[in-house]
Amino acid sequence: MSVDLGVRPWDQLFARHVAGDTGDQITAILNQSGSTDAITLSGGFPHPETFPGQAIAESFPRVLEQSVALQYSPTAGLPGLRDWFSGRLGAQEGVRPAENELCITSGGMEGIGLISRCVLDPGDRVVVEGPTFFGALVGFQRTMAQVEAVPVDNDGLDVAALERLLAASSGPVPKIVYVIPDFQNPSGLSMSVERRHALVTLARRHGILIVEDVAYRELGFDGERRPSLWALGPDVVAQVGTFAKTFAPGIRMGWVAAPAELVGQLLRAKQNTDQCTGALGQLLLEDYGRSGRFDQGIAFSRKFYRERRDIMVDALRTHLPESMTFTRPMGGFFSWITAPAHLDTVALQKQALAEKVTYVPGAAFYPDGRGRNQLRLAYSRVPDEKITEGVRKLASVLDRAAGEALCAR
Repeated sequence: MSVDLGVRPWDQLFARHVAGDTGDQITAILNQSGSTDAITLSGGFPHPETFPGQAIAESFPRVLEQSVALQYSPTAGLPGLRDWFSGRLGAQEGVRPAENELCITSGGMEGIGLISRCVLDPGDRVVVEGPTFFGALVGFQRTMAQVEAVPVDNDGLDVAALERLLAASSGPVPKIVYVIPDFQNPSGLSMSVERRHALVTLARRHGILIVEDVAYRELGFDGERRPSLWALGPDVVAQVGTFAKTFAPGIRMGWVAAPAELVGQLLRAKQNTDQCTGALGQLLLEDYGRSGRFDQGIAFSRKFYRERRDIMVDALRTHLPESMTFTRPMGGFFSWITAPAHLDTVALQKQALAEKVTYVPGAAFYPDGRGRNQLRLAYSRVPDEKITEGVRKLASVLDRAAGEALCAR
């Protein structure tokens, strides 16, 4: 039963940024992914077979011997984990963050949230890819920022379009450009090396902070490793990462590597969120990392997800109507489908669910309601034998809807 808070209705108590919030839609998407009787092509969850359960079990006795394991940790993270991971970033990216340029967070979303909290005021401009990760999109919108989307193509963010947007605007320069340059969520596409250099140059020219989300960077399928934006421009880039895909999502950890001035502000803000990331998880991750099995786990995950990508791509080629296109990702978890403009993937969700298959409608990935003829599919957690069946069922729903729409025109 819903009641008012005395004489004041609840909607008058809530902060202004709650009004029109899209969190309910995201909650519904995630709830679909927990369905037991549907083929859930909606949720981008890592597969349990990639979790290092045995390694974690072996680490527990060693970790629990340390007095800090069950204690508060420094807000920036435990020194041992920061030292190991800084060294790994140095080896992988060619740049090692200084002591005051790295913060361990409780997942990648906390990193995005802390940056938003420290940088954005109501009305500030943020530019995102169109489409982009809906979790970050909601986070920016909750600051009451003005969020604008720049299109992506096969080479990632259209930097020339971003430059035209900046030149045509008479208002304040955007404070943030948020990008997922590697195996993007939701499109699966990656930014070309040329555009990475161009984006860093553009950010320096206009004084814009690039927020680089590298959630899927380690999960490339072809061995190519393009330079990170942070390595190209550590003075204008905040790299936000997560260990959910390379360690375990149940142990909430991520990082932000950024200029010292920004990291200092993030640590102040973190004191008023969770205060510190859990020490037990940090010690388990450090132990796993120093054992040498971290990179072995990543190699296994790449092969595991590449095989599932291949199954989904083959199924899409076989079953998807010719009037529709899809992306063939070179890493990560997702393929992105574009249907004819007259199809509404939001409205088709119920029909798909009746066929026991789920997806995420494209509109969730844009700040302005676009993308209703698009959708995201995830192949990461669905059993191999169910991927083709799920695609076949979904393709049938889309094909039937396209035919009905043509008859009605």
